[in-house]
This record gives sequence, C-alpha cells and structure tokens, in this order.
Amino acid sequence: MNATAEAERKTLILTGASRGIGHATVKRFSTAGWRVITCSRQPFPEDCPWDAGPDDHIVVDLASSEDTHQAIAQMKEKLKAQGSKLHALVNNAAISPKKPGGARLNTLETAEQDWKTVFQINFFAPVMLARGLMDELVAAKGAVVNVTSIAGSRVHPFAGAAYSTSKAALASLTREMAADFGPFGVRVNSISPGEIETSILSPGTEKLVAQIPQRRLGQPEEVAKAIYFLCTEQSSYVTGAELHINGGQHV
Repeated sequence: MNATAEAERKTLILTGASRGIGHATVKRFSTAGWRVITCSRQPFPEDCPWDAGPDDHIVVDLASSEDTHQAIAQMKEKLKAQGSKLHALVNNAAISPKKPGGARLNTLETAEQDWKTVFQINFFAPVMLARGLMDELVAAKGAVVNVTSIAGSRVHPFAGAAYSTSKAALASLTREMAADFGPFGVRVNSISPGEIETSILSPGTEKLVAQIPQRRLGQPEEVAKAIYFLCTEQSSYVTGAELHINGGQHV
C-alpha cells in the first residue's frame, strides 16, 4: 500500500477483539478496508491468519488504570503513521464474574474487589480510552461505540449484578459523552446486544429463545454490522443513542 493510500485509510481501535462480537467486528471492518488496531489481555495468537494482526495488536489489562494509560500511549504512537487520526473507537471488552457452574452472582454474593474490577474494565476503561484519544478522534471527526447489554435494563437470569449495573452505567455514560464530545465533531453511541450465539454463552441460554419474537439467538456478525453502521457516514446524525440488538426480546 502506497503512502497516500495508507494516509487515507480509516482506522478502528477495538477492545476485547479476541472472540465473539469483537472477532466478528474485526472481520467486518477489515473487509471494508479499515485498519484495525486490536486490544486484549492476551498476545496476538500465532495461528490467526490475519496478516496485519501482530503489528496492530496491543496487549493491555484494562483492569489496571496504569496499564490502560500505557496502552493509550502505544495507540497514539501507532496512529502517528496515519496523521494521528482515529476514525472509530469501539469499547467492547467486558467481564462478568460467575459462580462455579456459570451461575450469576447477585448483589449479596459479589465480592467488593469483583465490583471494582468489573467497573474498571466495563465502565472506567471506555471513558479513559475516549478521553485519552480525544485529539485523534477530533482530527478524524470520528465515532465512539460503547457495547452495553440487554442486562443493563432489567435483571437477567445469567448476567451478574456487577456486570448488569456496569452496563447500565455505560449506557448513561454514552449520553453524557455524546453531549460533551458532540461540539468537537465526535459522535458517541452504544449498542445493546441481547442473546448472541458465541462460545461464552451461559448454560441454559437456549431456553430463552422462546421469549424472543424472532425465535433464534443473534449472530456476532449481526452485531458487527450494527457497530459498523454507527462508525460510518450512514449514521452521521446519530449520537447519544443506544441501539438494541435483541430480536425483539423485550417488546
């Protein structure tokens, strides 16, 4: 790729890229010609066929504020080659602690440290990343997408209390960020996935299909397409919104 083409190429930074929705999002954006800088707790897998992966992967523990700030510095350095522009930031990384066997942890059972870790990764890291990359987002008139959850709006049979409340907080944060970032030309939205068929589904999720009008689980690719929409000119006048991707589960 020549220097001119490289400079014009759009760039996405994506957290939680190693599986499920994150992995599908990498494929959706890279297929459209975007450069994708991925972030996860694990090193880039050697068996992955994606050529650009090793050079554009950042190992970061979002549970650590210090590690997150160091990762932001790495991101800025990687973006310099393209004029320090960031066209999209997708905050997808999240954790949801479980009891043995995958049962949910309620408010009475969740340890204090688990509450703090969940909120650091699911809530504080997204705003830290967006604030830390503000200049690069403004330079590209970019977009931020926060991944919330169907569990953020009501008690879920599998998602724990810490996870659910962190996602509800992230939905509220999305509105606040939209108001604050908007005057600088940066849009901020969120997507709220329902029951999506991934390798980390909780046991018993298939029983929820009967409650979904479309009578099926969602696919990671369907979520990735919605994320792509919110990061492109097709949604140029959409900000502060939460897009529900749940097959009508809560109608």
